Amino acid sequence: MELRHEFTVPVPVEEAWRALLDIERVAPCMPGATVEGYDGETITGTVKVKVGPITLTYRGTAVFDEKDETARRMVLTAGGKEVRGQGTARATVTATLTGTGEGTAVSVLTDLTVTGRPAQFGRGVMAEVGDKLIGRFAGCLSEKLAGTSVAETTGAEISGNEAATGEPAATGEPAAAAAAGGAAKATAGANGTAEPIDLVRTAGLPVAKRLAAAALVAGIVAALVAVILRRRH
Repeated sequence: MELRHEFTVPVPVEEAWRALLDIERVAPCMPGATVEGYDGETITGTVKVKVGPITLTYRGTAVFDEKDETARRMVLTAGGKEVRGQGTARATVTATLTGTGEGTAVSVLTDLTVTGRPAQFGRGVMAEVGDKLIGRFAGCLSEKLAGTSVAETTGAEISGNEAATGEPAATGEPAAAAAAGGAAKATAGANGTAEPIDLVRTAGLPVAKRLAAAALVAGIVAALVAVILRRRH
């Protein structure tokens, strides 16, 4: 299935480009994902997905097939397999960055193939889930980039004050502390295990109702089959 999403971040396109290629920096913003290794080209890690009461873990790799800085276009191919099951997931993700007056617009095209339990949701639900997950990622990334900008601005101001007065500037400024706290939190997230993506909760109530209806129909069919078999005996 082919999915399209867009989001914006409040920084110039050059900074957004560098940030999206900094895997260790953006890893904590990836819902359900834990990055275990990155050598500059290949990313290894896991993605956890929760389908009702069942949690699935996919282990795999992702590779940058293209990083065109001039066109601000990157292509990532990823593939994984269930750790305890036969399900698989493959995706080719193409991201294009465009500078805007207020920041950077990122357009994401995903060619996704999924087998196993998550495949029951279909394209419509997966698109809804994708919208919400992209929204979470964009919000987290925006906060990180905004925190970096604050830290850089604060550092520049401190350096300027030291140069003007010849005395060390006082530490513990609120903005610097907030930036440091954000960085510490990001590091903890990168080193820890990510929470699984809850497909039902993320997609919302309509999906839960749909699954409940399907379960009800299956139950009725099973009951009818049982009655027919009893009559035959």
